[in-house]
Amino acid sequence: MILLGDDDVRQALTATEAVALMRSALLEHHRSSLVSPARLGADLGAGGLMFTAGRHRGHRYGFRVYGTFTQPTEQVTVVFDDQTGAVSAVITGAELGDRRTGALGGVAVDLLARPEAAILGVIGTGRQAWTQVWAAAAVRSFTHIRVYGRDADRRRAFATRCGQELGMSATAVARPIDAVDGADVIVLGTTSATPVIEDSWVAPGAHVTTVGPKTVTAHECPLELVARAEPVVTDSLAQLRAYGAPAIVANDRVVSLGAIAAGSAPGRRSATAVTLYVSTGLAGTEIIFAGRVVDATDRG
Repeated sequence: MILLGDDDVRQALTATEAVALMRSALLEHHRSSLVSPARLGADLGAGGLMFTAGRHRGHRYGFRVYGTFTQPTEQVTVVFDDQTGAVSAVITGAELGDRRTGALGGVAVDLLARPEAAILGVIGTGRQAWTQVWAAAAVRSFTHIRVYGRDADRRRAFATRCGQELGMSATAVARPIDAVDGADVIVLGTTSATPVIEDSWVAPGAHVTTVGPKTVTAHECPLELVARAEPVVTDSLAQLRAYGAPAIVANDRVVSLGAIAAGSAPGRRSATAVTLYVSTGLAGTEIIFAGRVVDATDRG
């Protein structure tokens, strides 16, 4: 058994490699080779533990666990060998979960955003927003990134990081409309329970990713945008249906990202359609991601 951490995760995969790996994982899920139940919670009073578990048949199985007592919280991912049942690795830290979520969003951008997409607008400056941008930049040649967050220092730091780590032109903007208006790809990565943008700001042909709250009682994405988006896509239908309140999109409207990747469901239907990806975090993908980290560490 090996013990790994955030630095190992950062060094194991480039954004391009991570997106390709998550696209493969989505296909495995579509073919039923990846078992991905909805996450499970254990109430411990004034907080609890959240578990995501999965099995890549014939390869690995395992779980990721994190607490809800404090924010941020450290996470632990445990990987078992599917043949022997032995624990092969334990990975601590939040980077693995964040990067696989971002890479799934990168697959959505690759499958749904227009090929010529040039402007990326971001609402939010936290870890989830960053990994979505990190992955999106690997599948589209953006000419500029616009960043909005409520804290001026954080949005400036985020824009600076885009330049330093992604080599892309980026600007911190003073209003959310300035990030979204005319953008080809829009990332919503906040914890807001109320919409952080307006539907009218989103131009025809844009692709939108929502990472934050996504139920009818708490949603960062306006319901008017959900209503006009086509298609509305998610990585995990099981997780979307398992939230405590109904999701922002009805079951009969939402499409599996894995089905689009496999060619079993249509993606973008026209250049002017607005597409929406509702990120939930497909369980089991962290085990596939962790396996690649372990393999990269063994090679090193």
